[in-house]
Amino acid sequence: MDVQGRWWNGVWGRLGRRDIWLMSDGDRWIARGRLGGDEGQEVRHQFDNEDRARDVVKRMMALSAGTWRSLLDPLRRESQRRQVGD
Repeated sequence: MDVQGRWWNGVWGRLGRRDIWLMSDGDRWIARGRLGGDEGQEVRHQFDNEDRARDVVKRMMALSAGTWRSLLDPLRRESQRRQVGD
């Protein structure tokens, strides 16, 4: 599965942290949410189209406090920087 989107609510600590992923293998789309850091509870919703998956991602963000930010772009930039440095 390829990660199409990755967001974090900007809150540190296991009680307030929220993470969301949007993933796809081309046929299936998965909206995955995690409450509370690495050991937190996770939910997954599987869809057959991108629009429905993105709607669930938007709802997850709307229901959780914090300032949501994309982590995918910084991760991609870091990966590219490392490849250029090799």
